[in-house]
Amino acid sequence: DLFGVSMIVPLLSHHVKSLGASPTLAGIVGSTYGILQLFSSTLVGSWSDVVGRRYSLLTCILMSALGYILLGLSTSIVLFIVARIPVGIFKHSLSICRALLSDLVSETERPVVMGHFNAASSVGFILGPVVGGYLTEHEGGFYTSSFVCSAIFVLNAGLVWMLPWNDSLIKLEQTTIPSIDSSKSARQKYMVSNHLKEATTSGESHLRPVWKQVSSVLRKISALSSSDMWDVFLVRLLMAIAIMLYYSNFSLALEERFSLKPKVTGYLISYSSTLGALAGFLVGPVTKLYNNDMLSMLLHSSILTCSLIFLYATAPNVWQILLCSTFFAISTTIGRTCITDLELSRGGAQASGTLIGAGQSVTAVGRVVAPLLSGFAQEFSPCGPPSLGVGLALAAILLLIFKMPPDARVKKKSLNL
Repeated sequence: DLFGVSMIVPLLSHHVKSLGASPTLAGIVGSTYGILQLFSSTLVGSWSDVVGRRYSLLTCILMSALGYILLGLSTSIVLFIVARIPVGIFKHSLSICRALLSDLVSETERPVVMGHFNAASSVGFILGPVVGGYLTEHEGGFYTSSFVCSAIFVLNAGLVWMLPWNDSLIKLEQTTIPSIDSSKSARQKYMVSNHLKEATTSGESHLRPVWKQVSSVLRKISALSSSDMWDVFLVRLLMAIAIMLYYSNFSLALEERFSLKPKVTGYLISYSSTLGALAGFLVGPVTKLYNNDMLSMLLHSSILTCSLIFLYATAPNVWQILLCSTFFAISTTIGRTCITDLELSRGGAQASGTLIGAGQSVTAVGRVVAPLLSGFAQEFSPCGPPSLGVGLALAAILLLIFKMPPDARVKKKSLNL
């Protein structure tokens, strides 16, 4: 999944620019994907709770493959926007996989498992940028990369189809359910039992009438919207935008600031991704070091991320960029794991797809805002986007310190989803 995507993402800004777009127009075009993700993430996550993980995962992968085929055929800005529509709506395969993992493991095991999953995901970014950077230096390289990416998604769909879903086992005794009293806990455990059986088998849940599926999805989203998780989602939003601003014009900025070719930038991104993959395996030991205090882990990783963005924006040479990339991959990997675990802990275990989808919707807001801010900031300086990211990361740190006090780490409210 991410091997194919990482071939394309670093090349999008170059491709849009080659189609005749100005930096501001490129930012507006780039926001198309984020706008679609904003409205589709929570819906698709809730839908996976209703119809099951297998059917929703297959649908998302195949529709994403269609989007990358269309991207390979785009020869104008209009066609480029059209190609981003199916990807923006259905590119939620990783979110559904995270929801499935959350279904299958206990709360104490979840940070370690999610860290390993993020590490496996990061492996895709090791070779992808190198291959994409190499192909783009040849004639029609972007279009070749798009078709290769689409073929990878089709292969993924075949792998999902062949997985032994009927043999998936759910150990309910390993699932920790936040509760207020024993009667409510028993009712919640019954709800979770039904949900997990539905979400991890390949039965006929996706054949339910459409209106019943829609009704179930809307109930889940309604329960989530009435919760008090705004502080967690706001921290996710601020840090997501800050990180996106760091990456938004990474290839283009290095070319303008240090005359680096896309292939060299691809090597640098792959190096950072390699460290990110290794950092995923550090989540377990770090979690034990912090005694499962995910809030403190998130605060410290956010401080480190903010500092590294500042160093990147003020870097006088490529060696400081290399140093920033080294630790940036580690801090962001740990931060992503922490914020996801906090969302699942605060929201409860009944609808992991809905919670993770909501988190992705919040990130999608960042995907809408970040290209616009990046395009505007680039009008003044190549260092404008990361400089703006420093301010947003500082806001997230202050929110963690003053609005999420230490007792928030144990404050859990189960959503009746």
